[in-house]
Amino acid sequence: MFEGSGWGILQGEISDLPRVELKMIGPGDPRERLWEQLVREHHYLGYGRLLGRRLKYFAYMGDIPVAALSWSAAALKLRVRDHWIGWTQEQRREHLERLSNNSRFVVFPWARVPNLASHVLGRVLQCLNGDWEQVYGQRLWLVETFVDPRYFKGTSYRAANWIYVGQSSGSGKYRQGYTYHGQVKEVYLYVLDRRFRERIGCQAKPYNPRYRPPSWKAQTKMGELEMIIREASWSAEVVAGVGVQKEDVEQMAGELIRFHEEFGSCFGGKNNERLGLAYVTGLLSNLEAKSIEPIALEFLGQGSVRNSQRFMKSYRWDEEAMLAQYQQKLSEEIGEPGGMLTVDSTEFQKKGKESVGVARQYCGSMGKVDNCQSGVFVGYCSQKGYGLLNARLYMPEGWFSEGQKERREFNKVPEDLAFQTKPQIAHALIEQICRAGLFPIQWIGCDCTFGGDPDFLDGLPENVYYFAQVRSSTPVFLRKPKVGLPPYKGRGARPKKKRVLSENISTKTVQEVAAGCRNWRPVILAEGAKGPIVARVAVYRVWQSRQGLPKEQAEWLFIRRHEDGQIKYALSNAPEDMPMDELIRVSTLRWSIERITLAEGSGFSQGGEGVDG
Repeated sequence: MFEGSGWGILQGEISDLPRVELKMIGPGDPRERLWEQLVREHHYLGYGRLLGRRLKYFAYMGDIPVAALSWSAAALKLRVRDHWIGWTQEQRREHLERLSNNSRFVVFPWARVPNLASHVLGRVLQCLNGDWEQVYGQRLWLVETFVDPRYFKGTSYRAANWIYVGQSSGSGKYRQGYTYHGQVKEVYLYVLDRRFRERIGCQAKPYNPRYRPPSWKAQTKMGELEMIIREASWSAEVVAGVGVQKEDVEQMAGELIRFHEEFGSCFGGKNNERLGLAYVTGLLSNLEAKSIEPIALEFLGQGSVRNSQRFMKSYRWDEEAMLAQYQQKLSEEIGEPGGMLTVDSTEFQKKGKESVGVARQYCGSMGKVDNCQSGVFVGYCSQKGYGLLNARLYMPEGWFSEGQKERREFNKVPEDLAFQTKPQIAHALIEQICRAGLFPIQWIGCDCTFGGDPDFLDGLPENVYYFAQVRSSTPVFLRKPKVGLPPYKGRGARPKKKRVLSENISTKTVQEVAAGCRNWRPVILAEGAKGPIVARVAVYRVWQSRQGLPKEQAEWLFIRRHEDGQIKYALSNAPEDMPMDELIRVSTLRWSIERITLAEGSGFSQGGEGVDG
């Protein structure tokens, strides 16, 4: 007796033993429990519940079960199989149910009979189609199976005339996506209906069973990186108090991988895609230093440090296509009438001197002049959400001097790049976004860096309103004075036609206007983490003072005083009949860009490719 089996050992030639009989075990069959028990005990993968359509078989010799098999849903995607069949994605979705996977096959250890496995396979294939049609009402065209080359050589499948079509990629279904597990398996197919391609409407493609795509090594390394990302030590402080579990972290890591995959065609190759994913992962990780070298060491290993540095400095990818694809996706998520473009300037402190654009300049995060990089960011905000649309590095004017030529060449700064102020950079970014026409824009919001620049405000698109923060010292007229030419007394040369005030009306700073305000309106601006954000607001119709003269059109002066006494000022060219509630709503939309730029704490990359964000 075979220990623990309850049956004696069967050995000898098939012809000398009882004939193999197959017993189909459909869903709900009372023998299914025994089938599961034996497979769980003797198959190297054990047993997991089979979902969807499935059939199970026992192979008997006399009253002794000698083998067990199961047939279940075919793999949703399988590169070598799909290439061999030649069908399109649409054809695969339509006809995949005509395929089944030999998900389990085990010959029990007490059956020591040469060639029994191939014999059982052959017998099952003769009756599988009829049984499948009887249970599910349709016939199969193909069946597939996976053989792990670490343990098996696929001899029984080859002997039963199965076709070897190549190897799997080493990935498997993981929740709503795929994950790399590193266990590459051999793929075999068996044709049940020779007219299957005619029924599908596809044609065979030339295929070499030993062929692997040129990028197979990169794909394998990509999969290994994905596995590392899922197991990475992510900081729980990012979502403190939310109660995030390990499974939630794995799911978020998987979403990052899938999001990055959507831009794979823009990288120009699997290796570049892998380096890009590692870099993005490093920026989101809890690494203390987030420059290229520590990121490469953490996620790719010592041998990839130089490649990672080259990737950020020299390798080319289709940035325009990547940006366009990203903006298209974002517009589908948050694009909405009444939306606002938000503009901000943000600085990142730097210790070194080699990063592009680094210089001693005002650093907003430090509140003083310091060694830093500075960038211009443009985002979008609506009632549906907010996101970053584009960014560009600010290059201080000193970087364009002749003495910095070698430095520019080393960092691969484009030769045709010329100095631009931050408002000029913002204008260029806004024009690109408006030209694409993906986002409904009614407002443009900005901070004092841009709101204090008359040329920036005057150059904005005519069909949108701005809501621009200004400094407390900004002069305005509370009443529009008359403007004329200086009087000519008929002596000497006639004065130039320079406009002057015809009446003695002085300007006031917006701070002085706020100091004399008696009509504050209490409002709840938003719901914060610690409760409602309460402020008092006031609005006035004013005329900006441009070189001592009033601007032609009146504007709204919006004043917001917080509970801590801090006062913010903004000017808007919205029409006079604009409701105050709308101005209050718009005043909160601009906050989103500050959240976005705060998340960009790692700054711009080293090398010329970092000039455009």
